[in-house]
Amino acid sequence: MRLPSYSRLLALPSGSNLLLRWLETIIVTASVLAASGISGDGAAARYDSAVVAFTVIFAWSASSGLRMTGLARRVSLPCAVLLPALGWMICEAGAVFVIEWMHGEYHPSGAWLVSLFAPTAIGVMLCRLIDRIARARWGRRLSVAVVGRGERCAAFARTIAAMDDSTCRVDALLDLNADADATVGGVPLFHDIETFAAQLRARHTDELWLALPLADEAALLRCLDAFRDDLLNIRFVPDVSRVVRFHGHRVDLDGALAINLVASPLSARAFASKAVFDWLFSACAVVALAPVLVAIALAVKLTSSGPVFFRQRRRGANGKPFDIYKFRTMRTHATHGGVLVQATRGDPRVTRVGAFLRRTSLDELPQFFNVLRGEMSVVGPRPHAMEHDALYQHVVDGYIHRYRFRPGITGWAQINGLRGETDSIDKMERRVEHDLHYIGNWSFALDMRIVLATIVRGFVHRNAY
Repeated sequence: MRLPSYSRLLALPSGSNLLLRWLETIIVTASVLAASGISGDGAAARYDSAVVAFTVIFAWSASSGLRMTGLARRVSLPCAVLLPALGWMICEAGAVFVIEWMHGEYHPSGAWLVSLFAPTAIGVMLCRLIDRIARARWGRRLSVAVVGRGERCAAFARTIAAMDDSTCRVDALLDLNADADATVGGVPLFHDIETFAAQLRARHTDELWLALPLADEAALLRCLDAFRDDLLNIRFVPDVSRVVRFHGHRVDLDGALAINLVASPLSARAFASKAVFDWLFSACAVVALAPVLVAIALAVKLTSSGPVFFRQRRRGANGKPFDIYKFRTMRTHATHGGVLVQATRGDPRVTRVGAFLRRTSLDELPQFFNVLRGEMSVVGPRPHAMEHDALYQHVVDGYIHRYRFRPGITGWAQINGLRGETDSIDKMERRVEHDLHYIGNWSFALDMRIVLATIVRGFVHRNAY
């Protein structure tokens, strides 16, 4: 029997549930404190914080680089409950061993270890059990559409439907063989790609799986072209039935070869880690900059009539609209026919205080509140006005993929001088090119580099007016 890897012990059942991991961390910390209280050993108590620190480091680093890509099956209940508890206890044992190796005088008793491991195991198992029940009752299954040819298309869908523990459901089938009528009970079957695409958009389907032969390049390109402007994950599940030597009676989708053609480049774990950093950074920034925010608000209010904040609808992650906040830098005015007019150099609508705020980018500071609301990120592609989104989405190649990240207060394009007015397609293409480079090469180190570059040289720029 193959034993699960160290990372897998702690990653089950879902690496994207950051709250669950934090609850388990709290349980482990409480277990160490409880063990100290039970043992009453004051000499060993000073090492408890080190045991907690090493345990948490081991646990979180075990899955820091793990990408959760399994989509088809849930982990069995015993594995989902027992393996994480075992993983945490292994981390605790490793932490105790490290502290004992570093400090020879540290020798925890057997009773102390039992009082450490037992609450940890019970607490973690209860957390995972409650999480499993909640997911089974209220969890959302991934909606999937399948493209294929003939019986292969229907067989693929039947395989998914037959799995009682599947996390996916098939919402639609596109059979590219016009004369085929193989169906799966209750699943709409299409032969026309345009009608099929309209169905997916109407139902907000999550993923498109292309179960096509390796040589069917024309069909593959047709599907990619039909959904080029949609925020839809597209995965290629090639039909290799003609090139494999043996055929099994059961298809295990966890082991199937799936190639992401159009999908988010970040795992759910990476997104969660980025969200935690965003919230902590923004909370600290709001507290530290509170006097500056108050001073700017007073200056805006006292020098021109109108509200302190300017709100405008923008599109965020997955194209979801939100209200972006800025300090108002222009005199209150009405738009002509609802058409947005970008600020230009020497724009008479800009107030004197507003001109200073725009040159120094201080008008963007209220967007830290957008980050705290979960609508933006500290670093990411800058959000554009919705009118510009509608204009450039079908003109600039790859524009739609900017929506795969939360928009940022600052970004890779901005620190490279691509900011301010976008009065030509060329300027927008260069900005989108930099945004896509950031999305495709994201790392925590890159975010730190952009934040530091913004602080050092990013506030004032010749294109900010």
